[in-house]
Amino acid sequence: MASAPLADIEEIPRELLREPLEWFFAEHYRHRQLCRLVEEVAAASAFAAEPITRILDFIRYDLTLHVIDEEEDLFPLLRRRALPEDEIENALGRLSAEHRADVAHAEAVRTRLEACLSARKAPGLDPQAKSTLVTFARHELRHLALENAVVLPIARLRLSAEDLLALSRRLAARRGLVLDAPP
Repeated sequence: MASAPLADIEEIPRELLREPLEWFFAEHYRHRQLCRLVEEVAAASAFAAEPITRILDFIRYDLTLHVIDEEEDLFPLLRRRALPEDEIENALGRLSAEHRADVAHAEAVRTRLEACLSARKAPGLDPQAKSTLVTFARHELRHLALENAVVLPIARLRLSAEDLLALSRRLAARRGLVLDAPP
């Protein structure tokens, strides 16, 4: 009996960088896809290198860039533009603290997955690896829910067209891209 295909992590069209808040929403969707893949790998009893490698690459590159995007660009911009009644500081402070903790969580996931790769052992057969992966995925899903429910709606209300253009350019530059002038 053939097993069901594992979760996929979609790429975001580069053009979406012109709509940075939509880009963040799409990026959060990709992170939810990562979490689904992490949970599937954690449950797997058969070794498969490709999904493990995909998770490791995402954590090394995509997750790292995403945290930088938020900490260096989106969150400071929101702190400047939000109104006191938005009460955004508590949410941003919590998210920043979680980003700092994410470094340790991501490193633990990397260590466990690299050990599984080296031993050619399914993470689902290692109780510690399984627990580390599931904990990471659940934490990330809660984190993304807060960003989607609080941060992005306030950003939509408070950021100006100029703010969004600057944000687009910074996101693109971090990825080695240059956005042409808007159409």
